[in-house]
Amino acid sequence: MYIQANPYHYPYNGNLRADNTALMIIDMQTDFCGPGGYVDQMGYDLSLTRRAIEPIKALLEVVRQIPDFTVIHTREGHKPDLSDLPENKRWRSAQIGAEIGSQGPAGKILVRGEKGWDIIEELYPVAGEFIIDKPGKGSFYATDLDLILRNRRIENIILTGITTDVCVHTTMREANDRGYECLILEDCTGATDYGNHLAALKMVTMQGGVFGSVSNSTNVIEALKALAGK
Repeated sequence: MYIQANPYHYPYNGNLRADNTALMIIDMQTDFCGPGGYVDQMGYDLSLTRRAIEPIKALLEVVRQIPDFTVIHTREGHKPDLSDLPENKRWRSAQIGAEIGSQGPAGKILVRGEKGWDIIEELYPVAGEFIIDKPGKGSFYATDLDLILRNRRIENIILTGITTDVCVHTTMREANDRGYECLILEDCTGATDYGNHLAALKMVTMQGGVFGSVSNSTNVIEALKALAGK
């Protein structure tokens, strides 16, 4: 079974099953899409990242009805003592008025355990879903994500979340290099600049799908309902 995607159907080999596919929901945290969080403090338009919430929610409702389907959430953040925060990352965040670790309306910015760091209520994980806490942009760096995927015999990854051009794209590239078949959903992702969102999606489709494929929640939901026999 395939999911309708651009430029080709996904997965490439048609081997789409509940037990070999994972849905990744990347960094849907208050710091990235909620009032008073990191992105809000930087002065970006929150609607550009919040655009992904409802499509992801609809997709998640379907996935949660399918037995054996792996769901993985990620949260970017640093230890309270900031010992895992590279100095250049801290410095660059300070230049735009939202220094990581500083106090903001939603707590200390991108610090584990703070209100802004946690996943938004609309998409909060339920029992049986994985949460990957990561210190970097990519979800594989300094985490046990690859170990979890290998142990669960995952071959296909459906990528959603924010931001399209940074954390989602980095994760997709990392996954592609590790041999996972990747699909990014255009309506389930968002960036702080809409042009960057579109450019990131276009990059995926180059060279016959250099990092994987692009689709949307409507196509995926239709395929997953068929997979669940509905």
